[in-house]
Amino acid sequence: MEIVPEGNNFVIVKECELPALMKELEKYFPHSLKFHQTIKTYLNDRVWRFQFYRAKTWPEDPVCLHFPGCTYTPDNRTNESVGIFCPPDKLERMDLIKDEDILFEWHSPLYMNFTHVGIMFKMEEIFREKVNGKLDGHIYGDIYVHECPAELDLSLEPLAANEVIMKPLCIDDVKDIHDLYPAGDIESLELFEKLVRQLPGFGVFNQSDNELAAWSLQSYYGGMFSMQTKPKFRRKGYGIQLAQSLTKLVIQRGYIPFVVIRPENDASRGLYTKLGFRKAFESVRGTFVPFADQNHAPTDLPSSELNETSAEDAPPVKQCTIDAAEGTNGTATEKEREEC
Repeated sequence: MEIVPEGNNFVIVKECELPALMKELEKYFPHSLKFHQTIKTYLNDRVWRFQFYRAKTWPEDPVCLHFPGCTYTPDNRTNESVGIFCPPDKLERMDLIKDEDILFEWHSPLYMNFTHVGIMFKMEEIFREKVNGKLDGHIYGDIYVHECPAELDLSLEPLAANEVIMKPLCIDDVKDIHDLYPAGDIESLELFEKLVRQLPGFGVFNQSDNELAAWSLQSYYGGMFSMQTKPKFRRKGYGIQLAQSLTKLVIQRGYIPFVVIRPENDASRGLYTKLGFRKAFESVRGTFVPFADQNHAPTDLPSSELNETSAEDAPPVKQCTIDAAEGTNGTATEKEREEC
């Protein structure tokens, strides 16, 4: 789909207007944190190109969108996935989306990453009304936000001397990172190349042969993208060392760290709460399917698509590549953004 400057009820936000949008979103922390920091990371790091929209009646109607909502999309359509923010106590304002027939292709599947449960179920209500659709393949994740900086000084056991070393990730580590990632069929190798080139991450490496034992990486939304440890290196304290180091760095870069954790993942919850993270709200990710068979109940995605120590913000289906960092059909829009 060609990028359009405005829809029925939403208008694209010029780049020079994004700081003001962020300032307004701060009024709705922690619920707006992910959307806010996606803008911030976009401005600071250009990991990939998003198109941000706000309601034409903003800020009276505090609803905003960004396309694409996921890193990659299966059919190479810019508006195939979306990120949405609306305050949980103002969900009736999302009726603006119901009347938005320019920006949304209601007769095609729509993908959304981890989003506040209220927004997701309001979208399901809208999708059902528009095309008899439903939310399918959905999984839940609790959003934990870091609140206690003093706890980062928690005393930890040192890494095993002469056995392993922690150091920043580099582009040469990308293949090992992708191989260790449990949802490698969802996220492509190119995704990790973009993240490692432009955002901070740490790895724990075996001293003897430089084997990658564990890693953690910041994401485009400003939080903790993922943390993985190879089975033979588990229960050695590498996970909490990585989480602590990355949390400190994320704070130093001016972000509020947060992470998505599956409700049943006791190990991850224990690790992050020990570092000062607290549950802020519940979220869901999934696919909105048009013309759904209402007699068919939605099913969860396989648990193998989730990370060992924390749930990731990843698209819910197998993806094809869009080079969003370079932009897709976005040249004219980029020029418009600069005209302010």
